[in-house]
Amino acid sequence: MNKQQYELIVIGGGSGGLAAAETAAAHGKRVLIIEAAKLGGTCVNNGCVPKKIMWYAASFAHAIDDADAFGITAKRGATDWKKLVQGREQYIADINNYWNDYVDDSGIDRVNGYAVFVDKHTVAVDEQQYSADHIVIATGGQPIIPPLPGAELGITSDGFFELDELPERVAVIGGGYIAVELSGVLQALGTQVTIIALEDRILEQFDPMVSNILTREMTAQGIDILTGFHAQALHRSNLDDEDPDKINPEDMKQSIAVESAHGESIMGFDQVIWAVGRRPNTAALKLDTAGVETLANGVIVVDEHENTSASGIYAIGDITGKMALTPVAIEAGRKLADRLFGQELSADNRYSKVDYENIPSVVFSHPPIATVGLTEAAARDQYSDDVTVYKSEFTPMRHALSAHGSVTAMKLVCAGEDEKVVGIHIIGDNADEMLQGFAVAVKMGATKVDFDSTIAIHPSSAEELVTMRQPVAASINAASAGAESAEADCDQLIDDGIEWKQAC
Repeated sequence: MNKQQYELIVIGGGSGGLAAAETAAAHGKRVLIIEAAKLGGTCVNNGCVPKKIMWYAASFAHAIDDADAFGITAKRGATDWKKLVQGREQYIADINNYWNDYVDDSGIDRVNGYAVFVDKHTVAVDEQQYSADHIVIATGGQPIIPPLPGAELGITSDGFFELDELPERVAVIGGGYIAVELSGVLQALGTQVTIIALEDRILEQFDPMVSNILTREMTAQGIDILTGFHAQALHRSNLDDEDPDKINPEDMKQSIAVESAHGESIMGFDQVIWAVGRRPNTAALKLDTAGVETLANGVIVVDEHENTSASGIYAIGDITGKMALTPVAIEAGRKLADRLFGQELSADNRYSKVDYENIPSVVFSHPPIATVGLTEAAARDQYSDDVTVYKSEFTPMRHALSAHGSVTAMKLVCAGEDEKVVGIHIIGDNADEMLQGFAVAVKMGATKVDFDSTIAIHPSSAEELVTMRQPVAASINAASAGAESAEADCDQLIDDGIEWKQAC
């Protein structure tokens, strides 16, 4: 069989894979992308992009609810779900078309299908083999459906984006960021939502301040939040379970019930969404053929330069078990291609690898959460008593006249005698937008004095970050600190329904 030869093969056409491919092509290399689905990966097709569209829709709904208090006559009717979905899908299609054209214009070859390793330098798609000195694995992840009785009655986040109508009552099983994001969207658009979480609190991996305030805010919006609930099974149930024999079978409407490990059942859902984490798409690649080491959960073991255990094979993005964020995968892909094919960088250059410290992230909940650096507990674990915390909680002007009021809260975590800012945690309107600049400050090693000496922009919520003066007393107990500093057993976390990409 004739092999087609390339200088770089990229398995996976998501954000990270595309970044590696386009950078290598810009260096004049012959590049092949192998992708079985649409270009753009999870982020574009069933992740951050469509999610943000839905988040905006939910935010508009909240704004209409608040408009009357500001003298604006606006009343909300039923959500036109089909119109919303149609617009969202067209937006995604436009991005798909952009990437299709871009790949073609960049001289990158593309093969549709699933790749499997033949040896360290060769992969096969169906009957055709392709070879390269350098192969990048960027296959991303997929939602977990736990192996529980009746689990097939539920859908995942992928299924959420396939809904052709707005469900009336939904159970979202999970306590991570995917669970709270989908719950916030559904509730705002008219669905009655119940969050069912195994953990003691939602967003367990985040600073307790933002977790607790989000719980309060979501509860006020009408979302039921059940924590410490170990979902054990799903099953069909009649809406009148007291006496189903009295119901005409032709009129019988069945719903889905969620049963706990202790036999408790919550009934009446017309949709259940599994949001218990994601697993790497690595099982079908035949990585053992190429000598690529993986963990039991499918994560590919890589070093700081994205090298796997097999020379010439690299892995980037969600499959590495590092921070599963689109910008991280893009940065890893670009830096990898520059190291392999660029003349200006060397392996020991500090800019040639991804710096995983102080990476900002956002949860698109309602209200949104933005965070960078260490939680208070993690800082106290690392710096002992040499930690100073500043907090502020207030009603922003956006909600000054609103009967549905919502708070904004901020926390600065500082360490050392010079009070270096090692963590920022924000929940509230525009938290997602205001953190980016402050993340630069944290990355540069800014201190509390640097924040204090910056003139505030008034009136704004962001000004609170540079006007907090009085520290608060220690607020994290030893148990919380120990929980955050303990090493996680990733396999057990997956079994327990905790999102591996946050915890491992």
